[in-house]
Amino acid sequence: MKSFWFACLCLALVACQAFPTLTPLPEKEATSTLTEPQATEIAPVLETLPVEPTITETTSPTDVPTQPVSSAASFPDASRYTWVKVLGSLRKPLFLTHAGDGSGRKFIVSQAGTIQIWKGDRLLSTPFLDISDRISPQALGAGYTERGLLGLAFHPRYAENGYFYVNYTDRRGATVISRFQVSSDPDQADPQSEFLILTVDQPYANHNGGMLAFGPDGYLYIGMGDGGAAGDPENRAQALDTLLGKLLRIDVDAGTPYAIPASNPFAGGGGLPEIWAYGLRNPWRFCFDALTGDLYLPDVGQNQWEEINFQPASSSGGENYGWDFREASHPYEGEVPVDASLVEPVAEYSHAEGCSVTGGYVYRGVQLPEWQGVYFYGDYCSGRVWGLLRGEQGAWVSQALFETGVTISSFGVDEAGELYLTALAQGEIYRLQAR
Repeated sequence: MKSFWFACLCLALVACQAFPTLTPLPEKEATSTLTEPQATEIAPVLETLPVEPTITETTSPTDVPTQPVSSAASFPDASRYTWVKVLGSLRKPLFLTHAGDGSGRKFIVSQAGTIQIWKGDRLLSTPFLDISDRISPQALGAGYTERGLLGLAFHPRYAENGYFYVNYTDRRGATVISRFQVSSDPDQADPQSEFLILTVDQPYANHNGGMLAFGPDGYLYIGMGDGGAAGDPENRAQALDTLLGKLLRIDVDAGTPYAIPASNPFAGGGGLPEIWAYGLRNPWRFCFDALTGDLYLPDVGQNQWEEINFQPASSSGGENYGWDFREASHPYEGEVPVDASLVEPVAEYSHAEGCSVTGGYVYRGVQLPEWQGVYFYGDYCSGRVWGLLRGEQGAWVSQALFETGVTISSFGVDEAGELYLTALAQGEIYRLQAR
């Protein structure tokens, strides 16, 4: 997600166009690199760090799956597949996910503060949750904003405890991570059940991150942007005394309101204990491979480059992904300290091909077995979709696959692992399927 005025222009242009045909690119088109316009600085507000929780020794993480990894050796012919519109007339669709409870329902997050249920072949008229009275008011209007209801994650034991977690910006613009619980009606959450987990003040209106996901270890991971403006003016991404510009990892099953996993890299000091990784600008969407537990962590760039980072399931955390010394693998500003160890992205593209990376998922469904193990990602502005694979020799290969012509706000997966994307400006949802 980018600067306010640039994204406003992008949305306005797309909204005025007729709906495009979703066209696959020719097979074997080379992957490339990207470029973005200068962000518009917004007047800052004072940042306040959350109260530090008690660091609690937690149980050992769940083992990562050990079954053989199935993965395509090369990219299938994209012309044999298409993105089919499955839902339309939605208000600001920002994310799609499932509850993992065996119901087959899909949950659609609206930036305007609601979560709707797609049940069978119909969209339920009554929202599963409506917190539109608690989010930033800018998200209720038709204009562009990076605030609002931004993320949703269901507890791994949702079928037992009914807990789910949301990431939103409140009426004063601060990031809020809260837990809610389902009511006696499985299609209705209890809006009064909100339990505050974490609040982080935001110094500017953009770069709020927004993604929440439970890892294979059972811990909750939270993507936090660098606080906004342009160029990380207060150098928060590299500072270990702020949660901004970081990937956080907390244990929501221990402590009040949460516990720090003892295996977090700064649990013993040297930085805020919630930090799992740092040097991030705006990690809008990330995912864990459902089979291997590996983490794919895209980061939205500044003026020239977008990047995809990779963290193996065996990581012990503490990675520094380089912002704002680097934008993707390219120098941005400042001298890299001699003792710094920066992790390079595994893929990048220039702003000749888009302006804001939208992270997706590794395909692990059953309908399209030839795509097994391919990581999908796209660009919010250009609507292009790429695939990413790791070859037998360990080299990463990225290839442009589809030109959708829509503003890709997120990808999503259903309970069967099938792949979707949400088109923000068009108010639509698409599913990948064979022609």
